[in-house]
Amino acid sequence: MSLVERAIDKLRASRASDKPTQPAQIGAIVDDGHERELDATTSSRIIHVSRDALRGAGYLPEAGQDRRFADQYRQLKRPVIAAAFAPPQGNANPRLVMMASALPGDGKTFTSINLALSMARERDVSVLLVDADTPKPHVSQIFGVDTEKGLIDALADEKVDVESLVLPTDVAGLSVLPAGQQRDGVTELLASGRMRQLVERLCDSRKRRIVLLDSPPLLLSSESRALVSNMGQVLLVVKSGHTPRQAVFDALEYVGEGHAVSLVLNRGSERLNEDYGYGAYGYGDNAN
Repeated sequence: MSLVERAIDKLRASRASDKPTQPAQIGAIVDDGHERELDATTSSRIIHVSRDALRGAGYLPEAGQDRRFADQYRQLKRPVIAAAFAPPQGNANPRLVMMASALPGDGKTFTSINLALSMARERDVSVLLVDADTPKPHVSQIFGVDTEKGLIDALADEKVDVESLVLPTDVAGLSVLPAGQQRDGVTELLASGRMRQLVERLCDSRKRRIVLLDSPPLLLSSESRALVSNMGQVLLVVKSGHTPRQAVFDALEYVGEGHAVSLVLNRGSERLNEDYGYGAYGYGDNAN
């Protein structure tokens, strides 16, 4: 049995004995009372994002560390944004960015949320955070939209315009597409031609929008591997001292050749993943 197989077996055993936990909710849909200009479809229903709740739940550092934290995410987002608006190197749109990890607990969703918040600060860029972790839709739960229709619903019903399910937030430049309602056959839906149509629609509707998808761990789900084929960029979060080396290699093999893959090294603590590094891992002619 390989190192990664032992790690996965241990993880599954611990999950079987632990009670399921829900991530802390830091957002909720509110009725704004009037229409306003927003990144997504104009609507009076918006997600209110509480930065105090973010901080209390460990998604933001203490106030005294804000500048260092922001600087680290600036280093992460610059190459991602540059690649997003560079000429495409293949068939996939480089504005489609998949946040991935080999195993749970590497800091993938934490990184997705903070990278989205950081990119939303750009004057000429907006970001749509898509909860594509359909087995465990933590982004939807955190933003308080886990009962809303979303990605899965649009995939299952061709009459649904996916853009109509995008929810704006009160953070300028940031919108969220929930995971949607669970159903059978999600892997096949994510691997379908309909999925390609949806992500193209999300890109085409806003020319300066980056679509950031939070995905399931690559080694524990078929859903994440179904997503890869449509992605223009893949960011693989690796947690120092936590992610087995072989698991990283296996995850890269699942991504496969022909994709722009970048490694994000999470050197943070369990409570606050505050220390990051960024590097490229190239495959073929499309290396980032």
